[in-house]
Amino acid sequence: MSLIQNINKVFDHRIRLGIMSALMVNESVDFNTLKELLAVTDGNLASHIKALEKANYITITKQFIGKKTNTKYRVSETGKKAFIKHVDALEKIINHKKR
Repeated sequence: MSLIQNINKVFDHRIRLGIMSALMVNESVDFNTLKELLAVTDGNLASHIKALEKANYITITKQFIGKKTNTKYRVSETGKKAFIKHVDALEKIINHKKR
């Protein structure tokens, strides 16, 4: 079995890795918080969110607070399982010793 077999291509990009990391430790996170936390532009964040949503790894909830839209993101069960599997694979690579 290959050491990189369970590395998930969806999480290859540092921004997607950051989004998922933030969502794994918070019930939900809004767009502006993610943008500040990851220090990215609106467009950059939106494109990575779209990729995670397409993979069914996150869910999106939009609501209005006053007249402003508030968009919140949560990690889905599918996303949790995939991310844990990915992190486990990274740990195996890090801890792998040559024989």
